Amino acid sequence: MTRSQQGKVYEGVLYQLKSYIDENQLTPGDKLPSERELSEQLNVGRSSIREAFRALELLGLIETKRGEGTYIRAYRPYYMVELLSSFLLNESRTREELQTAKQMLEKEALFILAGNATEEQRFKLEQIIMEENGKERYHSFFKFLFELCDRPLLLSMWQFISGFAHAVEEIQYEAVWYEQVIEIIIDGNKKDILMLYP
Repeated sequence: MTRSQQGKVYEGVLYQLKSYIDENQLTPGDKLPSERELSEQLNVGRSSIREAFRALELLGLIETKRGEGTYIRAYRPYYMVELLSSFLLNESRTREELQTAKQMLEKEALFILAGNATEEQRFKLEQIIMEENGKERYHSFFKFLFELCDRPLLLSMWQFISGFAHAVEEIQYEAVWYEQVIEIIIDGNKKDILMLYP
């Protein structure tokens, strides 16, 4: 599937979710079906549902509670979502700029944390590396780092940018890369941060 086709599938899932919410008259606090159930009902892949959920969550429209499910957070017209997804998924230059912006935010978080992380925080990060894979590991790992920075705006910006960036191009890092990140924030060698990103 080409990126253009992938973008259309992704946009279609967002539109179908909007229609589903409208038809079922869901309001803030209402629970959405699981990824599996929506995948079957809308006849699309679970990965597409997951990416659409991620985009809606980044925009504050839904909230995922671990172990409980996904809930409507603040329902309002989805036109902005459709416009942004169409633009971001179809412009190659925009995709490159998103990757650059995402990496800039990640580097800033690492500069803030370098030399300031505790052994308890190291343990939590190592747990994430062991227990999760792929995009979920990446997302959980950096979300925790941004939370440690105590910079809510940086976290929101990173979630928004990385959500759309990952919708078209999955970024995978080996476990050893995450281990290097942990060593940097424990040891405090800021020069090594620049070596993490080619």
